[in-house]
Amino acid sequence: MKKLQILGTGCAKCKKLAEQTEEAAKSLGMEYQLEKVSDLQEIMKFGVMMTPALAVDGQVKVVGKVPSVDEIKKMLA
Repeated sequence: MKKLQILGTGCAKCKKLAEQTEEAAKSLGMEYQLEKVSDLQEIMKFGVMMTPALAVDGQVKVVGKVPSVDEIKKMLA
C-alpha cells in the first residue's frame, strides 16, 4: 500500500492536489492511504518551502504546483 501525503495548509490548490492524487490512484487501481499534512513544522521536515506538495512513501515528488492527473499517475507508477 502506498502512503500518499498532501503537504499544505488547506488552500484551494492543496484541495485540488488531493482530489487529483486520489483520482490518479483510483484510476491505477492501487491500494493507498491518503494523508493531509497541514502542520507547518511537519511540512518543513520534508524540506518543503512551497505548498502544495505531494509525497509518495515519504519522498517528495512535486512542490508548489498541481500537476495533472496523468502526471501524478507517472509519479505513482
